[in-house]
Amino acid sequence: MALEVGIVGLPNVGKSTIFNALTAAGALAANYPFATIEPNVGVVAVPDARLNTINQFIKTEKIIPAALRVVDIAGIVRGASTGEGLGNKFLSHIREVDAILHVVRTFENADITHVENSVDPIRDIDTIDTELALADLETVGSSLDKSERQARSGDKEAIARVEVLKKARAHLNEGKPVRQLEFDADERKILKGLGLITAKKVLYVANVDENDLHGEGALTQKVRQRAKEEGGSVVPVCGKLEAELAELDEMDRAEMLQSMGLKEPALAALAREAYRLLGLHSYFTAGPKEIRAWTIPIGATAPQAAGVIHTDFERGFIRAEIYTLDDLKQHKAEAAIKAAGKMRAEGKSYVMKDGDITHFLFNV
Repeated sequence: MALEVGIVGLPNVGKSTIFNALTAAGALAANYPFATIEPNVGVVAVPDARLNTINQFIKTEKIIPAALRVVDIAGIVRGASTGEGLGNKFLSHIREVDAILHVVRTFENADITHVENSVDPIRDIDTIDTELALADLETVGSSLDKSERQARSGDKEAIARVEVLKKARAHLNEGKPVRQLEFDADERKILKGLGLITAKKVLYVANVDENDLHGEGALTQKVRQRAKEEGGSVVPVCGKLEAELAELDEMDRAEMLQSMGLKEPALAALAREAYRLLGLHSYFTAGPKEIRAWTIPIGATAPQAAGVIHTDFERGFIRAEIYTLDDLKQHKAEAAIKAAGKMRAEGKSYVMKDGDITHFLFNV
C-alpha cells in the first residue's frame, strides 16, 4: 500500500532536517525559508522488533519491514492560501497525501531565525491551520456553487452534497479544520471526493531542544495540550540529534543512543505513530527467502490481506493458515505449532489481527 504522509510546517522549523533524517537522505537542507519547490519523496521503514524475533526461530535471506512514503512539502508562510511565497504549489502537494505530519518548533536558538521572529508553537499551528482552512474554503465555495445549481433540478446526490458542504463551510469560516467535525459514512464519501486538506488526520511533531528529548518543556506541553483538545497526539523529536544519528553506522548509533539513555531514535516512534494514524497495521509472512511485514488497513479480511501480496491471491483465495508470535516463541518451529494444533485455518470472513503470521492457500 503506497500510502503517503506529508511533512508540513512554517519555514525553518526543522521540517527538512527531520525529513532527511527520516529517509537518511544525505546532506541536510540549507537554512533557507524556501529550501525546496518540488517536494522530496522518501520511503521510511516502520521499525518492528517482532521481525527480528521471528528471525530467531525462522532463518531467512532477508527481512523486509513495512514502509511509508514521506513527502517533504516546502514551508508554508502566512498568505500561502492566496499564493504568497509558493503557496498554491505547496497546497496542491498537500492535497495528494493521506495524512499530515505537522512539524512545530519548540526550541529556542538565536542562530536559527524564525519566520515570525519569535518562537510560539500555538501561533505557528494557527498560522498553518488558517492557511489550510482558507484554501479549503475556496474549494468548498466553488463546489457549493456548482452543487446548488445541480440541486435545483432535484438531483439527490447534489442535494446531499450541498448539506455536507454547508456544514464544512460553517466550520472552516471559524478557522477550524474539517477533521474536527463528525460525519456519517455517506458524508465522508462526499468529503473524500473533495480532497479537503483540513479533513486529513494530523500528527504533531514537536522539534525539541537537545536538553528536552522527551518533550517535557513548557513549549512542547502547549503543543500536547492543543493535540489533546483535537483528539490527536504529539511525538517529540530533536531534529538536530536525529540528523546526527542518521549519519552514523549501526554500531555507533547504538552507542550514542545508549550514552543518552535512549532505546531507539525518536524517528522510530514517529514512523510507527504515523502508521497508526493512517489506520494501518501489519501481518507477517515468514520463510527461507524473506520475513516480511505487509501493510493492511485495520479491519481488512484475509482475502484482502492476501491481495496485498498479489491480486491472484485474493481472487483465488481458499484459506489462510495463521499462528501468532507467542505460538512461535513457545513451540520454536512451524512444524511444532502444527503438531500442537495451534495453526489455525481461517476463511474468507476472517478479520486479520496485527502480527498474524500467515500462509495463504489459493487456486487461480
